[in-house]
Amino acid sequence: MSDFASFAKLLESSKRVVVLTGAGVSTLSGIPDFRSSSGLYSKEFGSMSVESILDIDFFSSHPDVFYDWAREYWFQMDSYSPNIIHNVLAQMEGAGKLSEGIFTQNIDGLHQKAGSKKVYELHGSVRDGYCMKCHAYYGYSYMAEAVNNHCLPLCKQCGGVVKPDIVFYGENLNSSILMRAENAFANADLAIVLGSSLVVNPAASLPYISARMGKDIVIVNRDKTYIDDYAVLKFNDLESFFVEAAKYFKIKV
Repeated sequence: MSDFASFAKLLESSKRVVVLTGAGVSTLSGIPDFRSSSGLYSKEFGSMSVESILDIDFFSSHPDVFYDWAREYWFQMDSYSPNIIHNVLAQMEGAGKLSEGIFTQNIDGLHQKAGSKKVYELHGSVRDGYCMKCHAYYGYSYMAEAVNNHCLPLCKQCGGVVKPDIVFYGENLNSSILMRAENAFANADLAIVLGSSLVVNPAASLPYISARMGKDIVIVNRDKTYIDDYAVLKFNDLESFFVEAAKYFKIKV
């Protein structure tokens, strides 16, 4: 039996399945990841590290620098399309294979664009924004139009800076989504980790909850993760794994 056949058998025998996705899932769509040799953290912006730019205190005092950096990466989302991973996961969910849903560290909205319904964004989404003064809501198109015209997105009501609804360093994750994630990983028969280096907590700790509960874990990620020794199966290449998945589930992508 091949490794993928072993995974398929495991998936079919699992009643409750949860998925965690990281930046590696979206690289096939052309969106750079963070920690690879060519990732976002490998390049400074001016003389600043990207991690410094993504700090909430820095954003609060220098939103113009953040938006200058983010213009190229996060405000061109209309040009990106879901890839085979997003599409297969959406159809697996539609077939009832992913009962506990997808918890994602990604902010790009490509899971939803592919048709997935049960998506929980651990680090927020660039599709939404709000005024830091009066909390008025603004969508992606409003922010993107301003940013791509080299302007700060400002609130129409009070003139405050509009912040994308993503979790910056120094901010807490949404507590209700995190609690839902912890419950899902504790109760699922099978936890699948896709394209995440499992470095950033608390998202990185979610598979360990499954391990501690004696549940099955499958990892598909190019690099090693701290949870590899707990996994029943480990695959290194996301694209080839999902080509096999598409064949197995007879999914056209």
